[in-house]
Amino acid sequence: MPRRPMMAANWKMNKTVTEAQNYTAALLPRAADAEGVDVAVFVPFTCLHEVGRMAENSAVIAGAQNFYYEDSGAFTGEISAPMLKDVLARAVLVGHSERREIFGETDTLVAHKTKRALDAGLLPVVCVGETKEERDAGGMWEKVSTQVGRVLEEIGEVGGEGIVFAYEPIWAIGTGDTATPDDAQDAIGRIRELLREERGGEFADGARVLYGGSVKPANVAEIMGQNDVDGALVGGASLEVDSFVQLVEAAEPPSSDGE
Repeated sequence: MPRRPMMAANWKMNKTVTEAQNYTAALLPRAADAEGVDVAVFVPFTCLHEVGRMAENSAVIAGAQNFYYEDSGAFTGEISAPMLKDVLARAVLVGHSERREIFGETDTLVAHKTKRALDAGLLPVVCVGETKEERDAGGMWEKVSTQVGRVLEEIGEVGGEGIVFAYEPIWAIGTGDTATPDDAQDAIGRIRELLREERGGEFADGARVLYGGSVKPANVAEIMGQNDVDGALVGGASLEVDSFVQLVEAAEPPSSDGE
């Protein structure tokens, strides 16, 4: 079975509740036509209750941008998996590069979060990627393989379809610079081979790996055309419904009518 593509919007620290309501109301009917694509929207905590409520029983997956792996306790400012489930979140970003680079999240913390998300029945979208300095020094694969490997050590037995990885070269996020389609395929193909080595072919063939980093309507078709790229995690181009829907449409697999 081919992997079902995913197009994921990451609003980051953008949108009020009213803006989120308007966006979701516009997206829902248009996303309903994208039968061959999983459409996810990762929104700020303040918007999540409304987006989760509006997206319930729809084709759109409401997701959080972060959480903490303990279920309750003295963790001021944090949000737990049960809290996310309570507001109808179905997925969560884990270890986005901004969480790692700005807020100091370690590979071990990301691994703990991933395991907790899986245990809670949330779909984790685990972000990995290298800085420009690491890439220029030839350290891209050492960085990425360590990030992926630490998650695999932690999560125990799980099917590949239960986890999503997102390769996001940090130098290409919000900069306008985009990895070439060949760069994206090279990194994501190597991630899939690592999954195969560590977890076997069934896991590797089931796990989706997205590309993230200045994806926009002008370059999405070429990126999605790569064999191992299963979709995209999109920042700036996801903030407007029209541009995000163009990306969703680009991810729609060719019709299989007649096969």
